[in-house]
Amino acid sequence: MNEARTGLGADDPAPLIDARIAALGDWRGPRLARIRHWIRQADPAIAEAVKWRKPSNAMLGVPVWERAGLLCTGETYKTSLKLTFAKGAALPDPSGLFNAGLDGGTRRAIDIREADALDEAAFTALIRAAVALNLSRAGG
Repeated sequence: MNEARTGLGADDPAPLIDARIAALGDWRGPRLARIRHWIRQADPAIAEAVKWRKPSNAMLGVPVWERAGLLCTGETYKTSLKLTFAKGAALPDPSGLFNAGLDGGTRRAIDIREADALDEAAFTALIRAAVALNLSRAGG
């Protein structure tokens, strides 16, 4: 996980994620903050990191959540949020949350636009399934 923090200048990525959320300035900020809360509540051992800091994203990077490997990313676009699950193709999705990257062999994503609802219980179950998958592949 240390590689995820390379170049941050601090061990705690939370201030960078806070800044990323605050910089959005519209519905995406509160929505990403709520999703972040759900992720952290799903499993308190989930770690946050920031990756891909570059001038095109004002050096704020992309929030990522990890436990025994990458779980998901929280990307922001002009009119949407994208939650990309690193091993989404291997996860059960009985509620049909995945709506992007469905043809990919590994990743799956949830694209969220302003009017879209995201079911908290189904999303939390998806996060927990991603954690369980990572732990099973890590041997613990």
